Amino acid sequence: MRPESRTRARMHASGMLTAWSDAGSAEAVVAEFARQIDPSRYGQLLVFFAPSFDAEALAQALAATFPGLPVAGCSTAGEITPDGIASDTVVALALPHGGFRVATDIISELGGLTVENGAAVARRLRAALERRCGDRAAAPGHRFALVFIDGMSYREEMCVSTIAMALDDIPVVGGSAGDGLRFGVTSQLHGGRVHRQAAVIVLVDTDHPVEVFHTDNFSPTGRKLVVTRCDPERRIVHELNAEPAAAEYAAAVGVAPEELTPVLFASHPVVVRVGGSHYCRSIQRVNPDGSLSFFCAIDDGVVLTIARPRDLVAAAEAELARLDRALGGLDLVIGFDCVLRRLDAARRRVRPRIEDLYRRHQVVGFFTYGEQFGGMHLNQTFSGVAIGRPRPAG
Repeated sequence: MRPESRTRARMHASGMLTAWSDAGSAEAVVAEFARQIDPSRYGQLLVFFAPSFDAEALAQALAATFPGLPVAGCSTAGEITPDGIASDTVVALALPHGGFRVATDIISELGGLTVENGAAVARRLRAALERRCGDRAAAPGHRFALVFIDGMSYREEMCVSTIAMALDDIPVVGGSAGDGLRFGVTSQLHGGRVHRQAAVIVLVDTDHPVEVFHTDNFSPTGRKLVVTRCDPERRIVHELNAEPAAAEYAAAVGVAPEELTPVLFASHPVVVRVGGSHYCRSIQRVNPDGSLSFFCAIDDGVVLTIARPRDLVAAAEAELARLDRALGGLDLVIGFDCVLRRLDAARRRVRPRIEDLYRRHQVVGFFTYGEQFGGMHLNQTFSGVAIGRPRPAG
């Protein structure tokens, strides 16, 4: 028997409102949200939902219940609510008219994305935000862009780099939409409709101080793997060090090939060195032919380094504490956490500590198939935008 459903809401000092529900259907969830959200007070709704909910029904119910209130969001690989980590939940974040100016758009059909048409959408969106701001001058540290990209599109790198280039000085952060652990079809919400193979962009100008961030919890070792045969379009590596990929990776981390699982990949990530820093290139799964599918772009000749995990909780806690100091107190953090970090936290039995940390620092968001930061598509990071508490006038 399904436990009794819960719907809760929390008002933040900035006027933002978070609502979350595990009511049994999309229609039931939206009916519960209608009791919590006064649409006359808000100018934008962000919605992150488990793939167990019917995306079409959710989009229709939101459009019917909140006519005139723009909705943007996506499906997830798990949700982050003010109560903690959740599954089979819908999370809504309402941005108020006061203190926030928002513009949204969508890049559809990512399979046909070019630098030119992606940049055109981003520039058009920036112009829309400038119109909403009127005579208000853009202030450093008060703008950000959120991107929700289809996590099965294989187009995240090109999409986010194009958006970041076109938006110039507006910092970009986001998460790749998920489909639980099925890695099948993800959904994006925009304009009252469900989209697939798409990227939703949300530009925000706010009175409150903000900072985008990303953090990880791994350090490179001396063990190297060179990609010697791959299919870059599908992100599949067939050979590492001229040996079958899964077997060679398994040998490098000291396990048998049949022991390779998403949990083990989370515990033994591989990284690449870019510009003096290391970034994760997470493995998604082992294929029947012994090849490996990746979450990020991969190509022949890429040198992968086996990484050693550090304390996941301590790394996240240090970053959130830094943000709290930098912004004079956190009002809310819109967070994008890699699904592999969730699996790793469960394996290491630190999930309760992560949940407590996220509750204390007001983290709301979802688990992803990849994270975006600046012009990069990343894996196995905790990324997001921290929004500071309102500062006294004068």
